[in-house]
Amino acid sequence: MSDQQQKPPPATSGHINVFWDDGMLDHYTGEGVFDSGINPGFLDVLEKHPENSDRVRNMLSILKRGPISPFLSWHSSTPATLTQLLSFHTQEYIDSLIEADKNGGKMICSGTFLNIGSWNAALLAAGTTLSAMKYILDGHGKICYALVRPPGHHAQPTQADGYCFLNNAGLAVQYALDSGCKRVAVIDIDVHYGNGTAEGFYRSDKVLTVSLHMNHGSWGPSHPQTGGINELGEGAGFGYNLNIPLPNGTGDNGYKYAMTEVVVPAVRKFDPDMMVFVVGQDSSAFDPNGRQCLTMEGYRDIGKIIHSLADNHSNGRILIVQEGGYHVTYSAYCLHATLEGVLNLPNPLLSDPIGYYPEDDSFAVKAVESIKRHHKQVVPFLREVVNH
Repeated sequence: MSDQQQKPPPATSGHINVFWDDGMLDHYTGEGVFDSGINPGFLDVLEKHPENSDRVRNMLSILKRGPISPFLSWHSSTPATLTQLLSFHTQEYIDSLIEADKNGGKMICSGTFLNIGSWNAALLAAGTTLSAMKYILDGHGKICYALVRPPGHHAQPTQADGYCFLNNAGLAVQYALDSGCKRVAVIDIDVHYGNGTAEGFYRSDKVLTVSLHMNHGSWGPSHPQTGGINELGEGAGFGYNLNIPLPNGTGDNGYKYAMTEVVVPAVRKFDPDMMVFVVGQDSSAFDPNGRQCLTMEGYRDIGKIIHSLADNHSNGRILIVQEGGYHVTYSAYCLHATLEGVLNLPNPLLSDPIGYYPEDDSFAVKAVESIKRHHKQVVPFLREVVNH
C-alpha cells in the first residue's frame, strides 16, 4: 500500500497498528433477498449480500480520514500458507475449499458463497490476521487491528459457516500458542456466537474463549452449537468456553454490566499473556443482522474494559480482529468508537449520529446474574471469583 508508512502518532499517545490489504475487497457475495442469493422474480430492487465490500470500504475510510487517523499506522500483509491453515483446519476441509475455487465457486452453506476471488481474499484475511499477531509477538507494537473480510469466527476446523471460510482469529491464537504464549483469552462481541473459535479450542485449557452474543441458538447443520451457557468445553477445556447469551435489545448498559460482572472476573482469574479482541459491529442499534442495540458509547466502554484487562494481564498486548457489522454507515462509526476505547482516550473523538437509543437494563441484568450463578456452580476455576 502506498500509505502503509503513514507517520505514527506522538510517542505520548496510544497507537494502533492496522493491517489491511485491498485484495480482500475482491470477495464478491452477490445480490438477492438479504443473504440468500435468491432472486424471487417479483422485486425490482435486489439488495447486496450483507457481507459486501461497501461495509469494509467505510471502515477503511473512517480510519484513514476520521479523527482517529493520527493514532493509527498502516501495514500490508501476505496471504496465509497451506501449512499455516492446517494449524487450525483439517486437510480435507481446506482441500474442499480449494476444489470449490478451482470449479468457479459454490454456495458452501446457507448464506455463504465462495465465488471467483473469494478464496484469495480468504487467504489474505487469514494472512493479514497472522501478520498482525506476529507483529505483536515480535515486539514491534502492543496493539494491532486486523481489518479483514471474509470474516472468520464461525469457520470451524472442518466446515464453513455464517459467511466465514477460514477462522482468522483461531489461526492467530494457535500461532500465539505455538510461539510460546501460555494462555490466550479471546473476547468476542460479535452479535453471533463465535462457534468456530470455540470449537477449535473446546478441549484446551490454554485458551479462554468468551462470547457475548444475542440468544440465537443453533441455525442448522453448519452451526450446530447453540451458544448456550452449558457449552463450557470438554476434557481439559471444561470451563474455558464461556458463553454469555444476552436478551435481544440488551444495549450499552447491559453489555457493560456483562463485561464487568462476567468477563472481567474470568479474565482476571485466567490471567492470559495475550488478549484477542474479536469485534463485530452487528451488535449495534441499526444492524440488519442483529438485535442488540449497542451504540458508539457502548462500544467505546467495551474497548476501555479490554484496554484495562490487557494492561493488567498481557502487558498491554491486544490483537483486534474484525468480524461482522453490516450497516454500511453505522458499523464504521461503531468501529471508530471501539478503537477509541481500546486506546483509552479521555474524550470521544467522534459524535454519535444517533445520539440516543432507549434501552431497558432489567432483562440484561437478570440474564447476567443467572449466568454468574451458573458459572459459580459448574466452572471450577471461577467458583472463587464469580461474585467479586
